[in-house]
Amino acid sequence: MKTWIHAAAGAIALITVSVFWLSTATVELFGDAAAVTTVKNCVLAGMAVLIPAMIVAGASGFSLGKGWRSPVVARKKRRMRIIAANGLLVLVPSAYLLSSLADAGRFDTLFTIVQAIELTAGAVNIALLSLNMHDGLSLRRKPLRLAARVR
Repeated sequence: MKTWIHAAAGAIALITVSVFWLSTATVELFGDAAAVTTVKNCVLAGMAVLIPAMIVAGASGFSLGKGWRSPVVARKKRRMRIIAANGLLVLVPSAYLLSSLADAGRFDTLFTIVQAIELTAGAVNIALLSLNMHDGLSLRRKPLRLAARVR
């Protein structure tokens, strides 16, 4: 059950960050100021989904990995620390600031710089979450068995 919860929370986190990133990139390329403001406010509201998913994925992952000496588990733990720090120190503050700036109609240099930082940090988290999902799936695979038995 814990494995299923971990996988579901990780998938929700990856999907949420990906939707935030794709929505932001798309609206920046093709949307007007009103659309950008809507997306920035939706990203901020979406933190109510992302933050709990990240907490559950991290907590369940550390619980599942306790006692394992696998290099795969060690890599996942290292990545999770980077993902969490990136989210707490860059992505959450950026979401608040960008939403506030968009609501005020301030699409100036500060908005552009913070938006670029947010997109970069989001891309990093998407890559790291994807690598963690890949490694998690590799831990669940059954080892290959020889087709013929040696007598």
